[in-house]
Amino acid sequence: MAAAPTAKHYDTILSPIITEKATILSEQNKVVFRVAGTSTKDEIAAAVESLFKVNVLKVNTLVQKGKTKRFRGIMGRRVDIKKAIVTLAEGQSIDVTTGL
Repeated sequence: MAAAPTAKHYDTILSPIITEKATILSEQNKVVFRVAGTSTKDEIAAAVESLFKVNVLKVNTLVQKGKTKRFRGIMGRRVDIKKAIVTLAEGQSIDVTTGL
């Protein structure tokens, strides 16, 4: 298993993403997290194993580019978000509704 959680682990995993698509992925032992933009796949896997006491098989990451939006006639831009889709070992799960 993993070592005890550190502050770096809490800085890596920012929040779970709870959407319809993420709920469908949970049926395949996958959990979606919002992660720090500079974090690597190895850091994400170590953080999830340490925080939730599960075995991580695979980590897929993606960067969702922020949209350009108009607010009161002024153009603005949403921030970029890095997501991680974490595949867990068979029979393991994370209840993201309870939090840490």
